[in-house]
Amino acid sequence: MSAPSQVSHTVPAPVPIPAPPGVIQRLIAVVGEHNVIREAVQLRTYECDALTSFRASPSVVVLPASTEEVAAVVRIAVEAGMPVVPRGAGTGLSGGALPVPGCVLLGLSRMKRILEVNLDDRWIRVQPGVINLDVSKEISAAGYYYAPDPSSQSVCTIGGNVAENSGGAHCLKYGFTVNHVLGVRLVTASGEVIDLGGPVLDTPGYDLLGVVVGSEGTLGVVTEVVLRILRKPEATRTFFATFPSTDEAGACVSEIIGSGIVPAAIEMMDRLAIKAAVAATGLDWPDVGAALLMDVDGCASEAEHTSAVAVSIARRTGAIEVRVPKNDDERMLMWKGRKSAFAAMGRLAPNYIVQDGVIPRNDIARVLAEIARLSDERGLRVANVFHAGDGNLHPLVLYDAKVPGQERAAEELAGEILRICIRYGGSITGEHGVGADKAPYMAEMFSEADLDTMAKVRCAFDPATTFNPSKVFPTPRLCGDRPGVYRPHATELAGLADRG
Repeated sequence: MSAPSQVSHTVPAPVPIPAPPGVIQRLIAVVGEHNVIREAVQLRTYECDALTSFRASPSVVVLPASTEEVAAVVRIAVEAGMPVVPRGAGTGLSGGALPVPGCVLLGLSRMKRILEVNLDDRWIRVQPGVINLDVSKEISAAGYYYAPDPSSQSVCTIGGNVAENSGGAHCLKYGFTVNHVLGVRLVTASGEVIDLGGPVLDTPGYDLLGVVVGSEGTLGVVTEVVLRILRKPEATRTFFATFPSTDEAGACVSEIIGSGIVPAAIEMMDRLAIKAAVAATGLDWPDVGAALLMDVDGCASEAEHTSAVAVSIARRTGAIEVRVPKNDDERMLMWKGRKSAFAAMGRLAPNYIVQDGVIPRNDIARVLAEIARLSDERGLRVANVFHAGDGNLHPLVLYDAKVPGQERAAEELAGEILRICIRYGGSITGEHGVGADKAPYMAEMFSEADLDTMAKVRCAFDPATTFNPSKVFPTPRLCGDRPGVYRPHATELAGLADRG
């Protein structure tokens, strides 16, 4: 079953702003007739990403197949004064790939070739449209894999992962996308092609590569990525433990990490999330207050010992039941239940908003209690399924858009959850990005000086704010305020103001 729309009410079709004269023909000359999409009905496909509460129409969608074509398209857009919005698979949950009126939307889905594999030095070079899971499939037979594993890894692209610095369940031990990107090829705002980093563990000079990873398409267009790959661990041990409530489950997580164990993954689900997963997959999970799903890996003796210690901690901290899969098929079925959780919410409500806040791990129980209190006060259910090991929450606010006022109430509740995360010293995003959705909250997390410093970095790469304008920052800043450069269209800013 596919995931329900985060906001599925009827949205009037945005009217595309026509491209300046001559631009369409110039773009066709670069990428071909079939790779320039400009009819209004075809453009509707690209009006939003997986966050459907914002919609805007690009003037044109261009589908390049090479770095050279991307560079040529960028030069044409800059000469025409058109903003450029890069887009991968459109699976993002923060509105990062949302078009801005009058833009060239640069769809990178055709750039899906694996260019080079070097097992001796443990890296792989890919185009940005390569699907995350396909990287591991390419090298699996040789005993290697790519570690970052978003729940959407069967459909999301490496380019999108780089833009958002995506995470996943197993990033607790192995790190986020930024820890696995060795180099990128980048098309700049002037249409130049530069290489940052490369197939080595470190390069001299400023860490511009680290700045680009997680920049959400605001600094340039990534057209190639060199990824670090890992040997598969000798053994992986998994257990599934149930608890009376999230209090006991949270205490178990804290004690496991505090004991010195570094799990490959440790995920928590509350009662609503468990109920949804069971409905979607048919798993025989019980109706309990919370559950933990944990992986440990390494050499066989280490995995066995570490898993046994973790299981004993789970029992000591109040586990009702601990299940250990008998074989890899059972293990994968457990993980299927976890990874289906977002889509499974459609079994509980026609609509949801998912947030992506981060909190200190020791505060999990307290924050979940506050979320439960808000849920009761607002009369809206909130399901929680998240990366417990690093405190990366994914609260899902369930509602029915057909009920007057529920959509607005859900948006306000989602915003209050982000404010709770900030108050506990956390973050408004762990892996989904800021995009358009969370831009209004940046000023609550960062000072004016912080935001100005970030904007100066952006301006150094892209003085005219050509790339993905109106994303990440709550208002146009610095170079975006200077006369003669692109300013976000009134319709896009109205959406942000209304959301804040």
